[in-house]
Amino acid sequence: MQLTRFTDLGLRAMMLLATGQARQQRVTTKTVAAAAGASENHVAKAVSRLTEMGLVYARRGRAGGLELTDTGREVSLGWLVRQLEGDREVVDCTGQSACPLIAACRLRRVLADAKEAFYAELDRYTITDLVGSRSLPVVLQLTTERNHR
Repeated sequence: MQLTRFTDLGLRAMMLLATGQARQQRVTTKTVAAAAGASENHVAKAVSRLTEMGLVYARRGRAGGLELTDTGREVSLGWLVRQLEGDREVVDCTGQSACPLIAACRLRRVLADAKEAFYAELDRYTITDLVGSRSLPVVLQLTTERNHR
């Protein structure tokens, strides 16, 4: 299963916000975009969705910035990815070119079970778990410095 770029940016934004807050740094959409190697517009869309979900608090203006809410720090990754990805099938068996084997096929059920196992594993972790490593802030600092050169 491959995550969309939107979900990838949402997860990266959450991780960068968690490390920025831990280091008491101001984090903006622009700094997330630079660290993630993405356009500010794409990051803004992901951050907007995270804000709607109550996971990120956004302040506008000169002293503005982004910060994780308490819910954002503790939400399970499985729940977060489900929300960002939507409940899509792994394979579209009924799309424009519907599969002729659909009536007797067991693959669809197996793939659905595999997707649920994927989410169940992600449910074991939170954003806080991902950024708990001492090496992550160093990696982020190096990435940010490289992007500003």
